[in-house]
Amino acid sequence: MKGVYRYQNLPVSRWRNGGGETREIISFPPGAADFDWRASIATLAADGPFSRFPGIDRVITLLEGDPVTLSGDNIEQRLAPHQPWAFAGELALYARLSGGRSEDFNIMTRRGRWHAAVEVTARARQSPHGVCWVVAGRWLLDGAQPLQAGEGAWGADEDGRIAPASAEASLLFVRLSRDL
Repeated sequence: MKGVYRYQNLPVSRWRNGGGETREIISFPPGAADFDWRASIATLAADGPFSRFPGIDRVITLLEGDPVTLSGDNIEQRLAPHQPWAFAGELALYARLSGGRSEDFNIMTRRGRWHAAVEVTARARQSPHGVCWVVAGRWLLDGAQPLQAGEGAWGADEDGRIAPASAEASLLFVRLSRDL
């Protein structure tokens, strides 16, 4: 994997609809006006509509905080911690918090170009394209770089391996693949 990131160092920006804030991890290709894929961590502090992203497939995973319910036409999905949920970015969804502030990990891929598979695991993972976030414990990136909760890594066009380095290790891992 290529880049290591720490939560506290990620730049903060307001959502497109003004209803929350996002910490962008990586947008690929870097600097492109229209991303092929994008990873971020969002803070949900109040009920409100989600930003719509036509032509984008999304996977959201609640990292911490109370459960959140996303609802729209014929949809009601309760987000539970560490359980990824995939949906189309053009859906008009409304978020209802069941308590206080929550944080979620988001991966967005441009439909027809990229696909994301998201899992929370305790096993070693390897991928030429991917993003990871340490949920708990310690991990070892490419056999040398230690990572802990609140840190992660991303890679594009470079095969990287991450392996657990403690008994309580838990990792959110996104494997990205190009659509043919």
